Amino acid sequence: MQTTLVAGQWGLLQFDRGSAHALCARGEHPVERIEVAYFGVEPQAERSAPPRRVRIGWGILSIGIVGVLGLSLAPAPFAIERPGPVFNTLGTVPLDDSGSQSKPVRREPLISIPGQQTFPTTGALSMLTVNVLGNREQQPNWIEVLAAWADPSQAVLPIDAVYPKGETVKQSNEQSSVDMQNSQKDAVAAALLHLGYPLTRTLTVSSVPAGSPSAGVLKAGDTITSIDGKKPNDVQALRALIAAHGTATPVTIDIVRESAASAVEVTPVESTGAGAKPIVGIIVGANYSFPFTVNIRLHAVGGPSAGMMFALGIIDKLTPGELNGGKNVAGTGTITADGEVGPIGGIRQKMYGAVASGAQYFLAPKANCAEVSGHVPDGLRVFAVGTLDDSLAVLNALATGGSLGSLATCPAG
Repeated sequence: MQTTLVAGQWGLLQFDRGSAHALCARGEHPVERIEVAYFGVEPQAERSAPPRRVRIGWGILSIGIVGVLGLSLAPAPFAIERPGPVFNTLGTVPLDDSGSQSKPVRREPLISIPGQQTFPTTGALSMLTVNVLGNREQQPNWIEVLAAWADPSQAVLPIDAVYPKGETVKQSNEQSSVDMQNSQKDAVAAALLHLGYPLTRTLTVSSVPAGSPSAGVLKAGDTITSIDGKKPNDVQALRALIAAHGTATPVTIDIVRESAASAVEVTPVESTGAGAKPIVGIIVGANYSFPFTVNIRLHAVGGPSAGMMFALGIIDKLTPGELNGGKNVAGTGTITADGEVGPIGGIRQKMYGAVASGAQYFLAPKANCAEVSGHVPDGLRVFAVGTLDDSLAVLNALATGGSLGSLATCPAG
């Protein structure tokens, strides 16, 4: 029970709020004041104004509340990257009859190879994703941004670094979807070439955005056969050839359109946003002639960064034994048909996602080592890989109990 003493007409008065409330509840008359002493306090009104420091405190609190409300409503010109869902390439995904994941009613393998002998697998070869909060049309508020700055598993990036100027969210999502489709095709190609299967490949223009340097020159459906006389084996190689040409002069692009071969010229421009480089402003898809079908079921996930893990999952299913020795391994990295592993975005968020999924080992592209060093979460061992063969060497050491100390890692931060 709390008792408060106040100065009143008779001196020092006692008011017992707990007793008053209890008595009132019984319909009795509470004793509100009891004269106990007089210490020379000047008589004053019982409801005098609160002390100055109380008024100041309430003022500061009010300002703080208004400030917090303002921060929670005011948009911030940033995007927030967070750890996203984790998918085991050896496992299953929920699907409904329409082939989406919105209403899961059954589960099917993430990777399936109908008509071919496959082998049992255990453990995990997990691919990782990053959730992005915010875009040009709907930005996060400052409270969310400040919370992300304080969280090592999240990253705060300028909107321009995620959505380049002049690129709509729709265009970005379209490119991300094409990148995912290409990564799946490149992963199948890398896995089958590693296993000795023959295949042919072509690069086809998927779309030409209005206003791009290639608008009116290239068309959807054009097959690209060479850049400045050099044949690109995959989309990454095509982009590298264009970037190497620069923006000073037109690049020569050999194409096949409706069975007729021709050459066109396009002057590249510098891309906007992070990692600016010369581009010709087209979306290109890779097409391969595979000896059999490999299905990869993964919806509402974009980007090229799962290519390496797709390739490892395919190889594991098509070969006896377990590549990972039954262990929980996660990883990330783009893949080319020739087995080159490339850098990706959001690797710190992916390492935290790996830990949350229970992974103990992580395969990271060598090109991302600068972002990995000094930021590895507790409980995760990271290996640096530059090729599909590097990744297979790590898995072989894990499966056979070989020496892990001799494998490449990112330098300590």
